[in-house]
Amino acid sequence: MNNNDINDMFVNPTDSPPPILLRMGFVLLPQFAMGALAAFADLLGMLDSQTDADGPCAWEVVADTLIPVRSASGVQVTPTHLSGNPARFDYIVVVGGPQAPAGGYSPGLMSWLRQAAKAGCHIVALANGVFATAQAGVMAQHRLCVPGGLYRQFLAAYPSWPLETLVTDRPTVFDRRRISCAGGPAVVDVAARILARHLPMADIQRALRGLQIQTGESHSQVQPPPAGVPADSPPAVRRAMLLIQQYAGQSLTLAQLASHVGVSPRQLQRLFSQHLHTSPQACAREARLQQACWLLRETDKSIATVASDCGFSDAAHMGRSFKASYGRSPGAWRRQETKPKNTV
Repeated sequence: MNNNDINDMFVNPTDSPPPILLRMGFVLLPQFAMGALAAFADLLGMLDSQTDADGPCAWEVVADTLIPVRSASGVQVTPTHLSGNPARFDYIVVVGGPQAPAGGYSPGLMSWLRQAAKAGCHIVALANGVFATAQAGVMAQHRLCVPGGLYRQFLAAYPSWPLETLVTDRPTVFDRRRISCAGGPAVVDVAARILARHLPMADIQRALRGLQIQTGESHSQVQPPPAGVPADSPPAVRRAMLLIQQYAGQSLTLAQLASHVGVSPRQLQRLFSQHLHTSPQACAREARLQQACWLLRETDKSIATVASDCGFSDAAHMGRSFKASYGRSPGAWRRQETKPKNTV
């Protein structure tokens, strides 16, 4: 028996590498948010630093090519691996950015995401990553968190998407094997909740403390409110305003709106009067007009179609509301407000 044989007899089982408990693949979309990627990467890196060996998580930045991807801040990140077989990952995280995407996505990416869904991967969409996952068809039959500021663009891109499955008043949605997040600070909560499914919560909390991060329960948070709504107004008011915008074409009743945000109709009226100096009904009327303005400016839809999409009884009804608010007919408003499109 040689020395190597003797040493092999006394190998401590705890010296063997720890098992990989979680494998994650990150897809970076053009103009992605660096903060969204960093929220995951920093937490995974801190967990790794807490162990003497390789950490319990393995992750890669994947793409069809190894060409650097430019973030919204201008920083470029080079993918670490080619896409390959998505089944090697437990989670696919599609990292988007804060702005509406400029165009569609490559057929290769769409096919790869569909393969991932078929393989049973959990799919996570961050910020405008919801556009890519929606286009790939992997979010069908699931609730989907859409950033409030991109809601109109999302509906323009996917007009047949069921409104009742969209969430604009909460920053995150966990629905079976699909997770979506509006971005911002809520991404840290998403990362922590995912990791908590596979790792001891004490390890995650220690890593968060090391990063000087205190997470909140994302399901109790509210997305940033629309312009004109004070950020310090009560959550019920902020959620109600986001829902009013989401359902601008359907005009939720006061009772339905109050039920959605968990207060009585009378209390909601009082909160709007106290903090916004107006009523939910007036805000709903203004939201219909704002939606109509957006459609007139950004689409070629007829005035009658815009009126129908925005909950007006007909084009004449919308015309009267337009003149009362803007002093112009919808047609005159469109001609004066729509910027000429560049032609080649």
